[in-house]
Formats: sequence, structure tokens, C-alpha cells
Amino acid sequence: MTKIIDGKAISMQIKEEIKKEAASLKEQGKNVTLAVIQVGDNPASCVYVRNKKKGCEYIGIGSLSYELKEETTQEELLSLIRELNAREDVNGILVQLPLPAHIDEDTVIREIDPKKDVDGFHPQSVGALCIGQPGFVSCTPAGIIELLKRSGVSLEGKECVILGRSNIVGKPMARLLLAENGTVTVCHSRTSNMDEILQEAEIFVAAVGRPKFFHGSQFREGTVIIDVGIHRDENGICGDVDFESCQGIASYITPVPGGVGPMTIAMLLYNTLRAYEHQHGLSGGEKRA
Repeated sequence: MTKIIDGKAISMQIKEEIKKEAASLKEQGKNVTLAVIQVGDNPASCVYVRNKKKGCEYIGIGSLSYELKEETTQEELLSLIRELNAREDVNGILVQLPLPAHIDEDTVIREIDPKKDVDGFHPQSVGALCIGQPGFVSCTPAGIIELLKRSGVSLEGKECVILGRSNIVGKPMARLLLAENGTVTVCHSRTSNMDEILQEAEIFVAAVGRPKFFHGSQFREGTVIIDVGIHRDENGICGDVDFESCQGIASYITPVPGGVGPMTIAMLLYNTLRAYEHQHGLSGGEKRA
């Protein structure tokens, strides 16, 4: 029987945990604040930003929202980031991606102070992850590790297969699974023996960005399937995996929606508290999700 991994429930566990931390800090007169910058009015970005604001409100930390026009120049955006970098009352900075085509995302990410890089995208954060040093981890991969651990899925020694090599999900996911002593294979568009590799997967992470690209028949019985994709089709919202076809084959599977998505927000909030602790020399600052 396939068990559904409830990302909403697990993300709520994490939010309740950090809500208590935030309340304890507030009792001591310590206020945590996340700044969120959005350029343009991409509909998906608007939803994500709104959910991040709600998350901050729920756990009791401050949020600053900067909703900039589509035509905002790169230099104007960089100037705002520099201003937020310098503000002691701002602990985390998040620039919602994607950005308009005239703005270089890499330049913007590099401008964020690594101590406030709660998205975990800055090269310094990525480098720390690669060599196993403390630092911020990209929220979606960090959330996936929490989903697996809190569902009782053992990672040590498991054959872990990731489909997708993006800097946001695929690459950091591989590093985190390695850190948990998994044996990791990363597949991509040039992988020639995909079917054979999928049959070996004990834990599979789909981050290919194509709706219902994977079918249950491609997996061996007992595979743990984590679906990062999110798409809208004629029937509503779906992921990269054909969910129904995996019933009775997968041992565990994340639904879309309600699986990985809620965890991304939870881990962002977690990172924001860790940023505050690190900036103020508190013990929690060295934790990694």
C-alpha cells in the first residue's frame, strides 16, 4: 500500500516549532524580519510572495514587502538590496524569481549579503553546502530531507536518483542526500539509460518540469517518490509524476499539491530564524536544516 507524505501536515509541525522559537525571542525583545522583493506581477510569483507573507505572520516574525514595477532597472534593484544588506533590523532577504529578462539573476543573487541569504542561492551558501560547512540550504531540497526524515524514510545506503540538475533543486538535493550517506545518481536530458536507472531507484526525486512525465510502470515496487513539479492542466494541478499510476507501486509518494510545496515556505521561515541567530551570535546560528 502506498503511503501519502502529507507536506501540509509536516510543514505545519515545523512552523509550530519555529513559532515557539520566534515567540521566545520576542519575549526577550528580539524581533526577526524577512524582506521579500518582487519585480513585476508574474501570477505564480504573486501567489508565492503572498504565502511567504502569511507564513511570517503565522509564526510571528516581521515581513517587509517590496513590490517593484516590471520596468525597474537592475541598478535600482541592486541599490535596494544594498540598503537592506545594511539594515540591522532586516535578517533575511529574498528576491522572488524569476526576474524580468532585462535583469541578470546571477548578479542579483550575488549582491545579497550571504548572512541574509535565506534562499540559499548565493555562491558562498552553495560552496558551504558542497564542503559540508554550516550555511543556508536552498529551501526546497532542505524541505525534502525533512519530509523524508519525518516520514520515517531511511536514507543511509539507499540508491537515490534525481531527475534534474538545476542550481535550485537538483544539485543541492544531490549534496544533501550524499550528506545523509545516500548513493546518488543525477539524471538529465542527456542521460541515455534513464529506464535502467529508474528501475534501480529506492528514492526518486522528480524535478524535470514536465507534467506527468513519469509513470508508475517505470519504477520498481517500493520506490519512495518525491515530486517537485507543479503544473496546471485541464484537470487542475499536477506534478512531474503521474500520481495515480504510482499507487500500489511506490512505498511513499508526495502529492501535488500538498507535498513538497508547503515545505519550501516552512524552510524559508526556518532559515530566517537561523539568520537572526547567526547575526546575533546565538547558538542556533550554526544549525543546518
